[in-house]
Amino acid sequence: MSARTRASWRVRQPDGDTTHAFIGLFCLWWLLLLLFNAFPQIDIDVSAHFFVREACSASATLGENCGYFPYRHETYLGLLRTLFFRLPYLIAIVLLWKLVECYWHCGTTFNVTRARAFKIALGSLIIGPVILTNLILKTYWGRPRPSQTLDFGGYLDFVQAGSMAGRCVSNCSFISGEAAGAGWVFCLIFLIPQPARSALALPLAAISFLAPAMRVAFGAHYLSDVVLGWLSSVVVFAGLLALTDSQQREKKLKFE
Repeated sequence: MSARTRASWRVRQPDGDTTHAFIGLFCLWWLLLLLFNAFPQIDIDVSAHFFVREACSASATLGENCGYFPYRHETYLGLLRTLFFRLPYLIAIVLLWKLVECYWHCGTTFNVTRARAFKIALGSLIIGPVILTNLILKTYWGRPRPSQTLDFGGYLDFVQAGSMAGRCVSNCSFISGEAAGAGWVFCLIFLIPQPARSALALPLAAISFLAPAMRVAFGAHYLSDVVLGWLSSVVVFAGLLALTDSQQREKKLKFE
């Protein structure tokens, strides 16, 4: 394998220390959480923009807010949402196959940087969207989705971002799993080698931002759920990148 081919698979990262980037992104996540928690009206106002109010029936209780989120009933948007939901895991299957292929063709043809990129991508998907988001936060934080709350025709009280006082019992709103998956898709841009990177960067970025926006428009998540969900994957990705960079520096120092 030529030096040019090997160089093309170097992990793409911003200039500067990746550890500092991780710390900055980690702090930003917590600052945004505090912001949404302190100003919960942001979430309500954004969701209200996509909610169409209508007259309640005679059987409705006093003070009930009746209406619906029209975008969630659009067939083509539903199909698009299904595609965006499955896309990260379809990509992960391809990456896993490529990683196995790297080790299958070991020896002089083994591309260390390529294998490292696949490991970072797969590891960040498992730690971020799968474990942190779906198995921990969405399971134990209990925040109702907008469509489940009294403000938007539901039956549960609104709770601000980060609160564990919500009465949702499963598959809850904080944080958005699909936004986390979309954030992970965005991170792949930094791992894709040229020339594919230039061709795929714009479509991946568009999908990465459109998928969370649709969840807000559908009344499935608040703005804070998708912002924090999206950013959580970027934080995890940056953390793994910083960790592997640190390990590589330590190995290099040992052999110097």
